[in-house]
Amino acid sequence: MKSWSPLKKTVIAAAVAAAVHFPAHAQSLKDAVEMTIKTNPDILIESNQRLANDEAVKVARGGFFPKVDLLGGVGREHSDNSVTKAAGYNDGRTLTRKEAQVTLTQMLFDGFGVSSEVDRNKARVESAAYKTLGTAEDIALRAVEAYLNTLRNRELVAITKTNLDAHLKVQDQIRIRSGGGVGRKSDQEQIDARVGLAKANLVSTEAALRDAETTFLRIVGAKPASLARPSAPDSKLVPRTADETVNAAIDNHPILKSAGADVKATEAQREAAKSFMWPRLDLEMGAGNNRNLDGVKGENDERYAMLRARWNVFKGGSDVARIEETTHLMREATEVQNRTRRQVEESTRLSYNALMSATERLPALKEHADMSAATRDSYARQFNLGQRTLLDLLDSENETFTANTNYINGSYLELFARFRLLKDMGQLLSFLGVAAPEEAKLGN
Repeated sequence: MKSWSPLKKTVIAAAVAAAVHFPAHAQSLKDAVEMTIKTNPDILIESNQRLANDEAVKVARGGFFPKVDLLGGVGREHSDNSVTKAAGYNDGRTLTRKEAQVTLTQMLFDGFGVSSEVDRNKARVESAAYKTLGTAEDIALRAVEAYLNTLRNRELVAITKTNLDAHLKVQDQIRIRSGGGVGRKSDQEQIDARVGLAKANLVSTEAALRDAETTFLRIVGAKPASLARPSAPDSKLVPRTADETVNAAIDNHPILKSAGADVKATEAQREAAKSFMWPRLDLEMGAGNNRNLDGVKGENDERYAMLRARWNVFKGGSDVARIEETTHLMREATEVQNRTRRQVEESTRLSYNALMSATERLPALKEHADMSAATRDSYARQFNLGQRTLLDLLDSENETFTANTNYINGSYLELFARFRLLKDMGQLLSFLGVAAPEEAKLGN
């Protein structure tokens, strides 16, 4: 009878398990990532920071508009001045003072302070948008990893069960032989030990699967259902060399763009600090309806329109120190940008190298798995004919199991390496067809 290879058994076992335990509709990788993007707290934190920065721009723009102040008051006032003395009140006069005033102030020139503050907050918005996108890309990769790890561990459980079934089948053969008086006690002991090891392996792989599903739940926000293995990203998406890949990452990486926006924010902050060195010019208009002011009984109304200039010429050196402070903050942000660039380059090169290594290694792992399965099948036939010992058969079965485990691990490692490289180039969400959060977009 022609035997099936472990890889075929794995596929069949996985399909049966999915049909029994999970709904017919498969949860695709895109579905899992979309759910993650919509519900993950880390992304929502960054999204709310972006929204807060949007409001900060409106706060800063308020400096361009006129300010209107209303003042009202009533109370007792005692006045003792030249006016009250001239009126015959030598000991002063006490009246009920009433005030009602409105003042409109329009900034005409403030040393470009308001405009610089608007520019600073616009840069903060840009930084927050790119940071939201970068966080979404990072979390999306973690969702991909959790998805692939769950699939990988499900396949490992399937081949571990297949391995146990194969050992149990051989155990039954040995028991039949022992019952017929043709078996050896050492064979029975050997197969019993190997069955025990196969059971222990199954317990370990099932525990690893439960851990993977728990991680999936934490990251995605839902338990994994029936998962479908995603197609590998096209090799055409990967540049030909590591240097080209790094250049693509530097051009597109959202966290690097966020760091660049932070530099612009500190530059605008420095310009805002310089505004205190300039005079300030305001148009001020007001009207007041008052009664009983300064000891004079009766109405005391006023209407005025004034150009008011103010120029602080000395404040203990604090304005100069503020400019120096913002200069250092600008240099700090520039170095953070430089550090981020190095980190992006390092991560991209590591991802590229990991992909190249996994890709080159995979054919050898596949060949080992196929050859081990073929050897195992030959040894099984020869064992039935008495041409191979039980130890030969069990060793070949173990090698086949190990080879298939290595191939499954290697294939998922290679698949994940492709997604990881896309993330480093800022293209993971785009490839998956998953929309970035609205707060990650500029111009909202």
